[in-house]
Amino acid sequence: PAAPPSQRVQVVNGETTVIVSQDMQRASGIDFKPLGTIAFQPEKMAYAAVIDLQPLFDLRNRWASARADLDSTRAQVDSSRAQYERNRLLFADDQNVSQKTLQESRAVMQTDQAKLLSARAAQKMIDATLRQQFGEALARAAQAPASDLLRGLMSGRAVVLRVTMTGSDGGPAPLHITVDGTDGRPVAARELSASPQGDPAIQGSPYFYITASALPIGMRTSAHMPSGQRSTSSLWIPPGAIVWYGGQPWVYIRTAADRFTRRHVAAAFPSDGGFVVSSGFHVGDETVIRGAQLLLSEELLPRSVATQCKDPPECDD
Repeated sequence: PAAPPSQRVQVVNGETTVIVSQDMQRASGIDFKPLGTIAFQPEKMAYAAVIDLQPLFDLRNRWASARADLDSTRAQVDSSRAQYERNRLLFADDQNVSQKTLQESRAVMQTDQAKLLSARAAQKMIDATLRQQFGEALARAAQAPASDLLRGLMSGRAVVLRVTMTGSDGGPAPLHITVDGTDGRPVAARELSASPQGDPAIQGSPYFYITASALPIGMRTSAHMPSGQRSTSSLWIPPGAIVWYGGQPWVYIRTAADRFTRRHVAAAFPSDGGFVVSSGFHVGDETVIRGAQLLLSEELLPRSVATQCKDPPECDD
């Protein structure tokens, strides 16, 4: 028979324990495996901020308009030049057109050429503004007739972050990093280019990164990247073992045949979707890798919670 609700969740020495019979574990598909180690390269931190891309979209519209004006003016120049050449040949051939007609066609051609120079200068100015504000990669995307990168940004499926590497972090930017999302979970980001403009609040080397996550504009967060130090053997919690509660990562450890204790993943570093930990866990700890969310749901069901203590004096309070 199933245990009464008040006996299925207990607090033992400050840790919440869920009691699940072995038959129920098999029926629910709960699985676990001992914790192991991986080769882990220590990380370094950097500052990151989600930038507002509306100025990029506005410049994109201005660039497209300037490009259309340039193409139209170029066509006008070709037409007026051809007309002037025809009139010049006709005038040279026994003055088959008047000198006035020849002069007027030359004036039209020269006016169109001046307009073409002005249109080229206007577009070059927008090109320069794009690169000065948003760097090479975003400028190319704004100028492309059909850019998947720009479409993703305009639809909100992706955002751009300015990541500032400070102090000894300067140097070539890593191609891939992770940043802390709104709920604390790591979010993958990919380098776009160096940022021509830095963060006024932080001194360092700024770079643009793109992430396929809907982070709010103006959000400031932390970025994680390889430090360049040697890899070390470290304890690793696989991604399937992580459950999120209260904005924090937790795992369930099998402490007895029918008991699972929820433990906070503190002092952790994201790695391969999971976390590398330096305290709170030991090699061989039997960690739930499938069914952890079921255990959390069972734990959070409304009920009275029994409290036990291995050392009675600790329960005096």
